[in-house]
Amino acid sequence: MAPRRKLDDRRAVLDAKLTELMLYAKELCPEARVEATTLQYEDEDGHVDVFPPPTLSDAEVDRIEDALAARASDIFMATGLLIPCALFDAPESA
Repeated sequence: MAPRRKLDDRRAVLDAKLTELMLYAKELCPEARVEATTLQYEDEDGHVDVFPPPTLSDAEVDRIEDALAARASDIFMATGLLIPCALFDAPESA
């Protein structure tokens, strides 16, 4: 397989897995704002950032983080793609 084809295939898988994680985050917390990026840092392939509403309890935040980490781990084991997921406080609007 040509190197360019492998790169295109890997990018298609990365896009699909980022979408999968974003949809899963929205399923876990429909009110959250979810963002994904393919920016790479060291060995990471992309990121999913979740901004839940401030009304979520710490237990709910932990549940969402754990579920996303488990799904990201499954993706890593199946594809080798490292996609960290993190929950953040929503930035204050001006």
